[in-house]
Amino acid sequence: MPDPRTTSIYIDPTATVPVSVTISPFCVIQGKVSLGENVTLGVGCVIEEGATIGAGSTLGHHVTIAAGATVGDGCQLSAHVSIGSGARIGARTRVGEHTAVYPLTELGEDGFIGSSASVGRFPKAAATSTVKAQADLPPLKMGKGYTIGCSSVLYAGTTYGDQVFLGDGALVRERCTIGKNVVIGSGVAVENDTSIGAYTKIQTGSYITAYMEIEERVFIAPMVTTTNDNYMGRTEKRFKSLRGAKICRGARVGGGSILLPGVCVAQETFVAAGALVTKDTVEKRVVKGFPAQDLREVPEEELLQE
Repeated sequence: MPDPRTTSIYIDPTATVPVSVTISPFCVIQGKVSLGENVTLGVGCVIEEGATIGAGSTLGHHVTIAAGATVGDGCQLSAHVSIGSGARIGARTRVGEHTAVYPLTELGEDGFIGSSASVGRFPKAAATSTVKAQADLPPLKMGKGYTIGCSSVLYAGTTYGDQVFLGDGALVRERCTIGKNVVIGSGVAVENDTSIGAYTKIQTGSYITAYMEIEERVFIAPMVTTTNDNYMGRTEKRFKSLRGAKICRGARVGGGSILLPGVCVAQETFVAAGALVTKDTVEKRVVKGFPAQDLREVPEEELLQE
Protein backbone atom coordinates (compact mmCIF):
# COMPACT_ATOMS: atom_id res chain seq x y z
CA MET A 1 0.00 0.00 0.00
CA PRO A 2 1.41 3.44 -0.88
CA ASP A 3 2.52 5.60 2.00
CA PRO A 4 -0.13 8.36 2.34
CA ARG A 5 2.56 10.71 3.63
CA THR A 6 4.41 10.67 0.30
CA THR A 7 1.66 10.20 -2.30
CA SER A 8 -1.56 11.98 -3.35
CA ILE A 9 -3.74 9.56 -1.37
CA TYR A 10 -5.84 10.29 1.69
CA ILE A 11 -6.63 7.48 4.15
CA ASP A 12 -8.49 8.35 7.32
CA PRO A 13 -6.77 6.83 10.35
CA THR A 14 -10.00 5.06 11.39
CA ALA A 15 -10.22 3.16 8.08
CA THR A 16 -9.31 -0.54 7.86
CA VAL A 17 -6.93 -1.02 4.94
CA PRO A 18 -4.96 -4.30 4.78
CA VAL A 19 -1.44 -4.24 3.35
CA SER A 20 -2.62 -6.38 0.40
CA VAL A 21 -4.83 -3.54 -0.89
CA THR A 22 -3.65 -1.69 -4.02
CA ILE A 23 -4.48 2.01 -4.05
CA SER A 24 -3.86 4.25 -7.07
CA PRO A 25 -3.11 7.99 -6.86
CA PHE A 26 -5.74 10.57 -5.92
CA CYS A 27 -7.92 8.15 -3.96
CA VAL A 28 -9.80 9.24 -0.83
CA ILE A 29 -10.72 6.74 1.89
CA GLN A 30 -12.84 8.27 4.63
CA GLY A 31 -13.43 7.32 8.23
CA LYS A 32 -14.51 3.83 9.34
CA VAL A 33 -14.20 2.43 5.82
CA SER A 34 -13.43 -1.29 5.72
CA LEU A 35 -11.53 -2.76 2.77
CA GLY A 36 -11.07 -6.53 2.40
CA GLU A 37 -7.90 -8.32 1.40
CA ASN A 38 -6.58 -7.81 -2.14
CA VAL A 39 -8.94 -4.95 -3.04
CA THR A 40 -7.74 -2.79 -5.94
CA LEU A 41 -8.72 0.88 -6.30
CA GLY A 42 -8.20 2.73 -9.58
CA VAL A 43 -7.18 6.36 -9.92
CA GLY A 44 -9.39 8.89 -8.16
CA CYS A 45 -11.71 6.54 -6.27
CA VAL A 46 -13.67 7.99 -3.35
CA ILE A 47 -14.82 5.64 -0.58
CA GLU A 48 -17.05 7.53 1.82
CA GLU A 49 -17.67 7.19 5.55
CA GLY A 50 -18.49 3.69 6.78
CA ALA A 51 -18.51 1.98 3.37
CA THR A 52 -17.36 -1.64 3.06
CA ILE A 53 -15.67 -3.31 0.08
CA GLY A 54 -15.27 -7.08 0.13
CA ALA A 55 -12.13 -9.08 -0.51
CA GLY A 56 -10.84 -9.35 -4.06
CA SER A 57 -13.01 -6.55 -5.45
CA THR A 58 -11.66 -4.28 -8.18
CA LEU A 59 -12.71 -0.67 -8.72
CA GLY A 60 -11.91 1.17 -11.94
CA HIS A 61 -10.89 4.80 -12.17
CA HIS A 62 -13.05 7.46 -10.47
CA VAL A 63 -15.50 5.09 -8.80
CA THR A 64 -17.49 6.54 -5.89
CA ILE A 65 -18.85 4.39 -3.07
CA ALA A 66 -21.14 6.55 -0.92
CA ALA A 67 -21.48 6.46 2.84
CA GLY A 68 -22.59 3.19 4.37
CA ALA A 69 -22.70 1.26 1.08
CA THR A 70 -21.56 -2.38 0.94
CA VAL A 71 -19.81 -4.00 -2.01
CA GLY A 72 -19.48 -7.78 -1.70
CA ASP A 73 -16.47 -9.99 -2.30
CA GLY A 74 -15.08 -10.33 -5.81
CA CYS A 75 -17.02 -7.47 -7.41
CA GLN A 76 -15.77 -5.64 -10.50
CA LEU A 77 -16.86 -2.00 -10.83
CA SER A 78 -15.75 -0.25 -14.02
CA ALA A 79 -14.71 3.39 -14.38
CA HIS A 80 -17.05 6.18 -13.25
CA VAL A 81 -19.50 3.86 -11.48
CA SER A 82 -21.31 5.43 -8.52
CA ILE A 83 -22.85 3.42 -5.68
CA GLY A 84 -25.36 5.36 -3.56
CA SER A 85 -25.42 5.60 0.19
CA GLY A 86 -26.55 2.46 1.99
CA ALA A 87 -26.73 0.39 -1.21
CA ARG A 88 -25.83 -3.30 -0.98
CA ILE A 89 -24.07 -4.96 -3.92
CA GLY A 90 -23.93 -8.75 -3.81
CA ALA A 91 -20.73 -10.73 -4.22
CA ARG A 92 -19.22 -11.22 -7.69
CA THR A 93 -21.30 -8.46 -9.26
CA ARG A 94 -19.93 -6.85 -12.45
CA VAL A 95 -20.90 -3.27 -13.29
CA GLY A 96 -20.14 -1.43 -16.53
CA GLU A 97 -18.81 2.10 -16.95
CA HIS A 98 -20.86 5.17 -16.01
CA THR A 99 -23.58 3.17 -14.26
CA ALA A 100 -25.35 4.63 -11.22
CA VAL A 101 -26.74 2.44 -8.43
CA TYR A 102 -28.98 4.65 -6.29
CA PRO A 103 -29.16 4.82 -2.48
CA LEU A 104 -30.42 1.80 -0.52
CA THR A 105 -30.71 -0.39 -3.63
CA GLU A 106 -30.21 -4.10 -2.88
CA LEU A 107 -28.62 -6.27 -5.57
CA GLY A 108 -28.14 -10.02 -5.22
CA GLU A 109 -25.02 -12.04 -5.94
CA ASP A 110 -23.55 -12.95 -9.34
CA GLY A 111 -25.20 -10.11 -11.24
CA PHE A 112 -24.18 -8.19 -14.34
CA ILE A 113 -25.03 -4.56 -15.14
CA GLY A 114 -24.03 -3.02 -18.47
CA SER A 115 -22.69 0.47 -18.98
CA SER A 116 -24.68 3.70 -18.48
CA ALA A 117 -27.53 2.02 -16.56
CA SER A 118 -29.55 3.68 -13.78
CA VAL A 119 -30.59 1.21 -11.09
CA GLY A 120 -32.95 2.13 -8.26
CA ARG A 121 -33.60 5.75 -9.21
CA PHE A 122 -36.58 7.62 -7.80
CA PRO A 123 -39.29 8.81 -10.20
CA LYS A 124 -40.03 12.44 -10.92
CA ALA A 125 -43.52 12.92 -12.33
CA ALA A 126 -44.55 15.65 -14.74
CA ALA A 127 -46.85 18.33 -13.35
CA THR A 128 -49.72 16.99 -15.47
CA SER A 129 -49.08 13.30 -14.78
CA THR A 130 -51.91 11.17 -13.37
CA VAL A 131 -49.30 9.23 -11.37
CA LYS A 132 -47.68 11.38 -8.69
CA ALA A 133 -44.20 10.75 -7.36
CA GLN A 134 -44.12 8.79 -4.09
CA ALA A 135 -41.53 10.13 -1.69
CA ASP A 136 -41.41 7.03 0.53
CA LEU A 137 -40.85 4.34 -2.08
CA PRO A 138 -38.93 1.32 -0.77
CA PRO A 139 -35.60 0.61 -2.45
CA LEU A 140 -35.25 -1.54 -5.55
CA LYS A 141 -34.53 -5.18 -4.67
CA MET A 142 -32.94 -7.55 -7.18
CA GLY A 143 -32.47 -11.31 -6.76
CA LYS A 144 -29.42 -13.38 -7.67
CA GLY A 145 -27.91 -14.06 -11.08
CA TYR A 146 -29.55 -11.14 -12.88
CA THR A 147 -28.52 -9.37 -16.09
CA ILE A 148 -29.26 -5.67 -16.64
CA GLY A 149 -28.45 -4.36 -20.11
CA CYS A 150 -26.68 -1.16 -21.09
CA SER A 151 -28.64 2.09 -20.64
CA SER A 152 -31.48 0.38 -18.75
CA VAL A 153 -33.45 2.51 -16.29
CA LEU A 154 -34.94 0.70 -13.28
CA TYR A 155 -36.92 2.64 -10.69
CA ALA A 156 -37.11 2.26 -6.92
CA GLY A 157 -40.03 0.44 -5.35
CA THR A 158 -39.85 -2.61 -7.63
CA THR A 159 -38.75 -6.13 -6.68
CA TYR A 160 -37.16 -8.72 -8.97
CA GLY A 161 -36.76 -12.48 -8.54
CA ASP A 162 -33.63 -14.49 -9.29
CA GLN A 163 -32.21 -14.87 -12.80
CA VAL A 164 -34.09 -11.91 -14.29
CA PHE A 165 -32.82 -10.67 -17.67
CA LEU A 166 -33.34 -7.08 -18.84
CA GLY A 167 -32.13 -6.15 -22.32
CA ASP A 168 -30.38 -2.95 -23.37
CA GLY A 169 -32.49 0.15 -22.91
CA ALA A 170 -35.24 -1.54 -20.88
CA LEU A 171 -37.36 0.67 -18.63
CA VAL A 172 -39.18 -0.64 -15.53
CA ARG A 173 -41.10 1.80 -13.38
CA GLU A 174 -41.96 1.84 -9.67
CA ARG A 175 -44.15 -0.52 -7.60
CA CYS A 176 -43.81 -3.45 -9.98
CA THR A 177 -43.24 -7.09 -9.06
CA ILE A 178 -41.10 -9.13 -11.46
CA GLY A 179 -40.91 -12.90 -10.94
CA LYS A 180 -37.92 -15.19 -11.31
CA ASN A 181 -36.46 -15.96 -14.75
CA VAL A 182 -38.48 -13.19 -16.41
CA VAL A 183 -37.03 -11.83 -19.67
CA ILE A 184 -37.71 -8.18 -20.49
CA GLY A 185 -36.23 -7.45 -23.91
CA SER A 186 -34.37 -4.49 -25.35
CA GLY A 187 -36.37 -1.29 -25.46
CA VAL A 188 -39.32 -2.73 -23.52
CA ALA A 189 -41.16 -0.30 -21.24
CA VAL A 190 -42.96 -1.66 -18.16
CA GLU A 191 -45.03 1.03 -16.47
CA ASN A 192 -45.86 1.38 -12.78
CA ASP A 193 -47.95 -0.97 -10.61
CA THR A 194 -47.59 -3.98 -12.89
CA SER A 195 -46.90 -7.59 -11.91
CA ILE A 196 -45.13 -10.09 -14.16
CA GLY A 197 -45.10 -13.79 -13.28
CA ALA A 198 -42.15 -16.16 -13.38
CA TYR A 199 -40.70 -17.37 -16.69
CA THR A 200 -42.60 -14.78 -18.73
CA LYS A 201 -40.86 -13.40 -21.83
CA ILE A 202 -41.51 -9.91 -23.20
CA GLN A 203 -39.70 -9.27 -26.45
CA THR A 204 -38.11 -6.21 -28.04
CA GLY A 205 -39.97 -2.93 -28.12
CA SER A 206 -43.20 -3.97 -26.41
CA TYR A 207 -45.10 -1.50 -24.25
CA ILE A 208 -46.56 -2.80 -20.97
CA THR A 209 -48.89 -0.17 -19.57
CA ALA A 210 -49.52 0.65 -15.92
CA TYR A 211 -51.84 -1.46 -13.74
CA MET A 212 -51.39 -4.72 -15.65
CA GLU A 213 -51.29 -8.28 -14.36
CA ILE A 214 -49.24 -10.76 -16.36
CA GLU A 215 -49.16 -14.30 -14.99
CA GLU A 216 -46.51 -17.03 -15.27
CA ARG A 217 -45.06 -18.35 -18.55
CA VAL A 218 -46.68 -15.74 -20.77
CA PHE A 219 -45.04 -14.97 -24.13
CA ILE A 220 -45.31 -11.43 -25.53
CA ALA A 221 -43.81 -10.97 -29.00
CA PRO A 222 -42.07 -7.79 -30.25
CA MET A 223 -43.88 -4.46 -30.54
CA VAL A 224 -47.02 -5.42 -28.62
CA THR A 225 -48.99 -2.43 -27.29
CA THR A 226 -51.17 -2.50 -24.19
CA THR A 227 -53.49 0.29 -23.02
CA ASN A 228 -55.31 1.23 -19.81
CA ASP A 229 -57.41 4.36 -20.44
CA ASN A 230 -60.59 4.24 -22.53
CA TYR A 231 -60.94 8.02 -22.23
CA MET A 232 -57.41 8.80 -23.49
CA GLY A 233 -56.70 11.38 -20.82
CA ARG A 234 -60.07 13.20 -20.94
CA THR A 235 -62.72 13.57 -18.18
CA GLU A 236 -62.46 12.66 -14.52
CA LYS A 237 -64.34 9.38 -15.13
CA ARG A 238 -61.17 7.78 -16.40
CA PHE A 239 -59.63 7.55 -12.92
CA LYS A 240 -62.30 5.06 -11.77
CA SER A 241 -61.76 2.72 -14.72
CA LEU A 242 -58.01 3.04 -15.31
CA ARG A 243 -56.96 -0.58 -15.78
CA GLY A 244 -54.56 -2.48 -17.97
CA ALA A 245 -55.09 -5.91 -19.48
CA LYS A 246 -54.76 -9.17 -17.57
CA ILE A 247 -52.79 -11.85 -19.41
CA CYS A 248 -53.27 -15.27 -17.86
CA ARG A 249 -50.84 -18.15 -17.49
CA GLY A 250 -49.39 -19.58 -20.68
CA ALA A 251 -51.05 -17.07 -23.02
CA ARG A 252 -49.16 -15.99 -26.13
CA VAL A 253 -49.53 -12.57 -27.73
CA GLY A 254 -48.26 -12.17 -31.30
CA GLY A 255 -46.10 -9.36 -32.67
CA GLY A 256 -47.72 -5.97 -33.16
CA SER A 257 -50.92 -6.88 -31.34
CA ILE A 258 -52.92 -4.31 -29.36
CA LEU A 259 -54.73 -5.07 -26.11
CA LEU A 260 -57.44 -2.59 -25.09
CA PRO A 261 -57.97 -1.50 -21.46
CA GLY A 262 -59.20 -4.11 -19.00
CA VAL A 263 -59.44 -7.07 -21.36
CA CYS A 264 -58.60 -10.53 -20.03
CA VAL A 265 -56.47 -12.74 -22.26
CA ALA A 266 -57.44 -16.14 -20.89
CA GLN A 267 -55.09 -18.99 -20.01
CA GLU A 268 -53.32 -20.51 -23.04
CA THR A 269 -54.95 -18.05 -25.47
CA PHE A 270 -53.03 -17.57 -28.72
CA VAL A 271 -53.37 -14.00 -30.03
CA ALA A 272 -52.28 -13.90 -33.66
CA ALA A 273 -49.85 -11.22 -34.85
CA GLY A 274 -51.43 -7.85 -35.53
CA ALA A 275 -54.69 -8.60 -33.70
CA LEU A 276 -56.73 -5.97 -31.88
CA VAL A 277 -58.12 -7.55 -28.70
CA THR A 278 -61.26 -5.64 -27.68
CA LYS A 279 -62.92 -8.19 -25.37
CA ASP A 280 -62.07 -11.10 -23.09
CA THR A 281 -60.84 -14.23 -24.82
CA VAL A 282 -61.72 -17.89 -24.20
CA GLU A 283 -59.20 -20.30 -22.71
CA LYS A 284 -57.10 -22.34 -25.19
CA ARG A 285 -58.51 -20.58 -28.26
CA VAL A 286 -56.76 -18.80 -31.15
CA VAL A 287 -57.99 -15.27 -31.86
CA LYS A 288 -57.12 -13.35 -35.01
CA GLY A 289 -58.07 -10.17 -36.80
CA PHE A 290 -58.82 -6.48 -36.36
CA PRO A 291 -60.83 -6.65 -34.18
CA ALA A 292 -59.86 -10.13 -33.00
CA GLN A 293 -62.35 -12.96 -33.56
CA ASP A 294 -62.33 -16.52 -32.28
CA LEU A 295 -60.74 -18.75 -34.93
CA ARG A 296 -60.07 -22.26 -33.59
CA GLU A 297 -58.72 -24.31 -30.69
CA VAL A 298 -55.05 -24.22 -29.72
CA PRO A 299 -53.50 -27.59 -30.68
CA GLU A 300 -52.94 -29.91 -27.73
CA GLU A 301 -49.20 -30.22 -28.45
CA GLU A 302 -48.76 -26.44 -28.02
CA LEU A 303 -50.19 -26.31 -24.49
CA LEU A 304 -47.98 -26.13 -21.43
CA GLN A 305 -47.18 -29.60 -20.22
CA GLU A 306 -46.55 -28.95 -16.52
